[in-house]
Amino acid sequence: MTEAPSVPMAMRRLGFAGTTDGPIVRDIAVEAPISVEVNGIGYAVMMATPADLEDYAAGFALGEGLVQSAAQIRSIDAHPIEGGIALRLWLPPEHSERALERARKRVSESSCGLCGIENIEEVLRPLPPVTARIATTRDAIAAALAGLADHQPLGHATGAAHAAAFCDPDGRIRLVREDVGRHNALDKLVGALARAGVDPATGFILLSARCSYELVEKTARAGCPMLVTISAPTSLAAARAAAAGLTLVSLARPDSALVVNDTRGMIA
Repeated sequence: MTEAPSVPMAMRRLGFAGTTDGPIVRDIAVEAPISVEVNGIGYAVMMATPADLEDYAAGFALGEGLVQSAAQIRSIDAHPIEGGIALRLWLPPEHSERALERARKRVSESSCGLCGIENIEEVLRPLPPVTARIATTRDAIAAALAGLADHQPLGHATGAAHAAAFCDPDGRIRLVREDVGRHNALDKLVGALARAGVDPATGFILLSARCSYELVEKTARAGCPMLVTISAPTSLAAARAAAAGLTLVSLARPDSALVVNDTRGMIA
């Protein structure tokens, strides 16, 4: 199930610096509550753009550690309900217990991914080491940055959506997903890669967002060796990337970027 990611809305333009006032119709990004259910048990409620929900479900399950591959998901169903959408994942019995245990702990959920976690030690649990390595260049990163705008139809239409892109080491953009939430966009991308059989270890991820620790965690858990973000990282994001061996490039702009961590020397 996929709903329209944006809807038109009548507004009034307020002019500045000589620009005239006037009526205008502009698309706005759709944000809706998505109730994630695992084997019939309520697991989380996320605010997201109701598009590419099958990709989102797969990426969410992978990021939560409910499955190790998209092939372990038996089915995904999305249905409209009062006020939002029910996104239902069906897993085999051997993957049910973790979902049930996490669901017991969660009272509420937000895009930060922290609600329902019981202690700081759980937040800071070790990430799986990133063992993949690619050979890329500054020119490849610049090429991906330059090409990203051409893959952001929802962002162009609404000015309110983040994009997550998977890029080859040469900077060619292979796949992009958009959402009002940067975490959701990345989950959708990881899910889309898994469902398409594309190994995240073979390229790098580019995000039109600031680099918070959750994005580092999702990238590391996907096994992708490098994360590039448009805005700066937080201190915890930088520390977690270094600990996992994830190459992190931030404040990536047309004229420069900051290499926060490249201990494995992947960028020429």
